[in-house]
Amino acid sequence: MKKKLFIEGMSCHNCVRHVTEALNEIDGVKSVDVNLEGKYALVEVVSDNLDETIKSAVEDAGYDVVGIDVI
Repeated sequence: MKKKLFIEGMSCHNCVRHVTEALNEIDGVKSVDVNLEGKYALVEVVSDNLDETIKSAVEDAGYDVVGIDVI
């Protein structure tokens, strides 16, 4: 299953690295692709019940998740 996270606060490639690392540390995340210009991340997960964990990881890295869509 793929999720699209809409993220506010990213302004450079270090931000992309921080978000990518935070998401890759979550058990159940298979792949991460963060897009700086679009201000989103595409995340492939093994189960649908990881939204709060994903949101917390991004927020702990210093960014805001303003929406999550299933794609």
